[in-house]
Amino acid sequence: MEVVLFEPEIPPNTGNIARLCAVTGTRLHLIEPLGFRLEDRYLKRAGLDYWPHVQLSVWPDMEHFCRDWHVTRPSARLVITSSKKGGTPAHRFAYRRDDILVFGKETAGLPEEVKALSPHHVRIPMLKEHGRCLNLSTSCGIVLYLALSSSGTLDGEEWS
Repeated sequence: MEVVLFEPEIPPNTGNIARLCAVTGTRLHLIEPLGFRLEDRYLKRAGLDYWPHVQLSVWPDMEHFCRDWHVTRPSARLVITSSKKGGTPAHRFAYRRDDILVFGKETAGLPEEVKALSPHHVRIPMLKEHGRCLNLSTSCGIVLYLALSSSGTLDGEEWS
């Protein structure tokens, strides 16, 4: 399982997601441009002392990431995520252990050209008329743990 953040803007969100990725052994990919520098104190603070355990890759754009993905992980699927627009409800999607979960930036989500990269789309169900979207780090936590659980990944002895 891997997580891709497309042009993340808010350092604490990315730091929280880095921490989530560290404790789940999930590779984290950041697609530039970033709305912060990797040295940002808020990013580091949110990630606490988990940074040495984060498998982090930074890509200049989605095209570079996709070129690498097609070569190094050709059987992996991109799973495009959304808080509420389109796609299979996240809890009903059939995840695989090698899925790559793609999340959009906080203010604009994912552009159409990124959504078009995959037929696999999931959304997080929300009550009607109770809000527009969830926080990026919350969304990532929900989808990642659903994916890890339903793919059987959490059943290993290494999990406490």
